[in-house]
Amino acid sequence: MTTANDVPADRLIKKMAEKLKADQRVKVPEWAPFVKTGLHAERGPTQADWWHSRLAAVLRKVYLQGPIGTDKLSQTFGGTRDRGSKPNRAAKGSRSISRHSLKQLEACGYVVPQKKMGRIVTPEGQKFVDNTAHEVIQELAKENPALAKYA
Repeated sequence: MTTANDVPADRLIKKMAEKLKADQRVKVPEWAPFVKTGLHAERGPTQADWWHSRLAAVLRKVYLQGPIGTDKLSQTFGGTRDRGSKPNRAAKGSRSISRHSLKQLEACGYVVPQKKMGRIVTPEGQKFVDNTAHEVIQELAKENPALAKYA
């Protein structure tokens, strides 16, 4: 069976974002078009559907690294902060975005909290990620016949 480890992350996230966009349980917060994604960002995201891409990326991270909490996710989605003439330093991403992402994934049934450890993927979430990864590997096999043995 194909897993998230077997396919490129960008293709998997893009495909999962499309599926999450079609899901009626996922609702974009009203503040999403106006928010910065962290201290390191000067402006907000320019993509119209950035929320769905972030949800897909968070689900992939929980799948691969779970149990994982909001603090570790904010570190993952952080960047380097420009401090003027001083040297740049690492800055965390928005913990609010991480928290709301995890709450939405919980409402969809893909993620569940584990006591004092963070969140882990449910069997339904694992099925969603694995099926999407299988679709991605099939698309890759159509593009490159050498990958057909993995599909």
